[in-house]
Amino acid sequence: METKEFEFKGMVFNGFLMLFVNLLLTIVSMTGIVFSFLLLGGNNGGGWSLGFFILMLIAVVIMWCGHLQLEPNEARVATWFGKYAGTFSQTGFYWINPFYGTKKVSLRARNLDAEPIKVNDKTGNPVMIGLVLVWKLKDTYKALFEVDTQTMASVQGQVGTDMRSVMNALERFVRVQSDAALRQVAGQYAYDDEDNKSHELTLRGGGDEINDQLEEKLNERLALAGIEVVEARINYLAYAPEIAAVMLRRQQASAIITAREKIVEGAVSMVKMALDKLSSEEIVELDDDKKAAMVSNLLVVLCGDDSAQPVVNTGTLNH
Repeated sequence: METKEFEFKGMVFNGFLMLFVNLLLTIVSMTGIVFSFLLLGGNNGGGWSLGFFILMLIAVVIMWCGHLQLEPNEARVATWFGKYAGTFSQTGFYWINPFYGTKKVSLRARNLDAEPIKVNDKTGNPVMIGLVLVWKLKDTYKALFEVDTQTMASVQGQVGTDMRSVMNALERFVRVQSDAALRQVAGQYAYDDEDNKSHELTLRGGGDEINDQLEEKLNERLALAGIEVVEARINYLAYAPEIAAVMLRRQQASAIITAREKIVEGAVSMVKMALDKLSSEEIVELDDDKKAAMVSNLLVVLCGDDSAQPVVNTGTLNH
């Protein structure tokens, strides 16, 4: 993924050191203001010193705004009067120039469990399909400046700048794009190889290959917002309710036919084995009519659903 993000190059100081400095300057400026008022009250001058310490106090108040704290996998996007100045991602407590505008974003992985949507597969059958997606922010520049994230995160006309609203806006963007990518991938393949003859890739049997294509499509769509897809998987797949019952009967019929084919194949081999065994061991001699009758009886017994009822033949096989 091509990135436009770069590391913040401005001055960065230890936050605790600057905390001590700011406290010291605050005490000095307030003490100077008090003494300046006392000098003015005693007609001993002090006007210039009062102005100096008031300006000093204003500067210190501004300096207090330069403190920032970052937890692991968080970042601050810095701007200098509207111009991108880099991304600060060092974990800890720091102080930077307070005139830099900063927006906090999260670099942690997030889950998206998309509700199943109805799409038409390659053969035109309506199917319900859903996905689970793990994503994280990779390029903070694209996330804030390539996509109108801050407007999407706005509330009551105010531009959204806090981390929660910005990340929620990105999540809505991911949800819309994942819906489009899922529809695109699902429309390229049939739900299932119904006749077991085409041997084409299907949504039901594609497995990891379908998931890999879905992940690729999502990365293409989400790269615009600087988002990286960690993992994408289809977690729900079924026929739409209006055709589910018909397709279930078709699958059952196909399964019954396949099972019957196996049963007949096994029955024929068993009948052949029985005839060969009777002939090779010379247990009994059978003419063609007797063999046909025996084959018919054995096939009925072996292929029937009900248990066979034995019949004892007290006659003779030879005329």
